[in-house]
Amino acid sequence: MSEPVRVLFVNSEMEHFMPSSPIAKVGRYLPQGIQESGCEIRSFVPRYGTINERRFQLHEVIRLSGMNIIINDIDRPLVIKVSSISSARMQVYFIDNEDYFHRKYVNTDDEGNYFSDNDERAIFFARGVLETVKKLRWKPDIIHCQGWISYFLPIYLKKVYHEDPIFTESKVVLSIYNEGSDQVFNEDTRSKVIVPGIRNKDLETINPANGINLAKLAIQYANGIILGSEEMVPELKELISGSSLKVLPYIDVNDPESAYIKDYKNFYDQILGKNEKKD
Repeated sequence: MSEPVRVLFVNSEMEHFMPSSPIAKVGRYLPQGIQESGCEIRSFVPRYGTINERRFQLHEVIRLSGMNIIINDIDRPLVIKVSSISSARMQVYFIDNEDYFHRKYVNTDDEGNYFSDNDERAIFFARGVLETVKKLRWKPDIIHCQGWISYFLPIYLKKVYHEDPIFTESKVVLSIYNEGSDQVFNEDTRSKVIVPGIRNKDLETINPANGINLAKLAIQYANGIILGSEEMVPELKELISGSSLKVLPYIDVNDPESAYIKDYKNFYDQILGKNEKKD
């Protein structure tokens, strides 16, 4: 009997813990549907300050916490928390750090301005997920990144973690949404990304460092693309259509007739070179 496919979900948002949106809905119901299809799953999301720990019964996983991630020459403690969605029989892991995530807002301040350290928050989230999965000793076949805050993960996976036995066979599926593209990051963003395995020339795509170029960087190191929004920034749409990557066209996840979970699962099988199952 073959081993079940293992899918790691790296979500920027998740309904149940956060307000509803297309990204949050997929972040909540796709992992459940994929798990019910017979796959093994792990699901991660940042522990934003808007998530009520008491209400959702988050608790720290001591055996997974305790390491530091150095960004911009500063040690940042990595704290891992977990909660369960009992109706879905699903655990959710949260990447937490007091400096980066304990805020009253998710990506912007009360005036709608993007946080000036959003680049560091995204770097911390990506590296935190990969380090935690290593500690779990759980080998994902598919890593599905959803939302801009997950977009640094593909380059870290392909350049830094590619020889780790946990990740040698992992494929990246990237959901691109029409969000976060108007962000402008700091001039020193590229220097913050660099660790052994990543060189300056690997980061030429994010020159300048902004939301569109961060999405381009993620696409550069992905194995497949899912169009999460009907409308797409023309620059990204052109890049995706001109690439050799497998692409799943936009599916309206709010359509009651939508079979997006099945379509996403079939897309994973395509990425892994498996035959699509027929009804």
